[in-house]
Amino acid sequence: MSFLWPELLWLLLLLPLLVALYLWLQRRRRKMVVRYSGLAMVREALGHGASWRRHLPPALMLLGIGVLLLAVARPTTTVMLPSQQRQVILAMDVSGSMRAEDVEPNRMAAAQAAARDFISAQPPSTRIGVVTFAGTAALVQPPTYNKEDVLAAIERFNFQRATAVGSGILVALQAIFPDIDVDLSALDPRPGAATRRHGRALGSGEPRPAAPPEPVEPGSYKSAAIILLTDGQTTTGPDPIAAARMAAERGVRVFTVGVGTDNGELLFGDGWSMRVSLDEEALRTIADLTGGEYFYAGTAHELKKIYEGLNSKLTLEKRETEITALLAGAAAVLMLLAAGLSMLWFNRLA
Repeated sequence: MSFLWPELLWLLLLLPLLVALYLWLQRRRRKMVVRYSGLAMVREALGHGASWRRHLPPALMLLGIGVLLLAVARPTTTVMLPSQQRQVILAMDVSGSMRAEDVEPNRMAAAQAAARDFISAQPPSTRIGVVTFAGTAALVQPPTYNKEDVLAAIERFNFQRATAVGSGILVALQAIFPDIDVDLSALDPRPGAATRRHGRALGSGEPRPAAPPEPVEPGSYKSAAIILLTDGQTTTGPDPIAAARMAAERGVRVFTVGVGTDNGELLFGDGWSMRVSLDEEALRTIADLTGGEYFYAGTAHELKKIYEGLNSKLTLEKRETEITALLAGAAAVLMLLAAGLSMLWFNRLA
């Protein structure tokens, strides 16, 4: 717990003074009882059972005052509240390695099933978009409230060659901020990339932004998030780490999901074979840079659980919240309880 006005915490020093005043009054009352024998006889007749009753209302009143003094300092704490999340982009790997059957029935089918459950669990207020990436990336379903359209887009996946994780991140970022003009070739480490651009030619006279946007704190943009799923390593396209930095500068979190078993899968084709391995280090780095998290799924059940966990992370979030009103209400309840018990047992307020 922290306080917006910590300088007012000195008021808590009043509590020991009030306790000392109460003890002094009790000592004074005992002297008066001893002085008048009739009162002493009444006290003895009441027995020890009435003693704790006599002290309980003042104790509750002192506790209420203490809580009220804490409230004056405007305390804050971290609590779980409904998220402001309004948009989720699913960026999914559709490269040929997703045919691997080390995750039953295969990686693609398991990913589609988990995505369908995730989509169905989203509240109506959340827009969902779908990006697919292999050698290139494409926005196959712009963000929409219509879950049927999103589910249909999931079903239309087709396998393609190569893996461009960086392109997937950038196209997902463009889906969140349509006015962003992302130059993919600037992040592409391949020779000759300066003469190409993802879907458009460079040097065509198109207007460019006058200046890049002012960077914000990573993970601070709570209105949208990207969930990126892949089973391999980047083989083409922009550097995924550089793409992640662009997302981080705009405050967008990227949650990464790695699919596959530890040893990967050996795939065969027409005269070729390859072993598919997962670049977990890159996925962890992407998540860390953007304020997201990395998850590993070795089975279809684990993948489903990951998406269930992501659903709760995106619908609830930790927020620093002022709880002054809560403490003030608690103090009022304690004081009313003290007054009520005093009236019930002694027919007086003190």
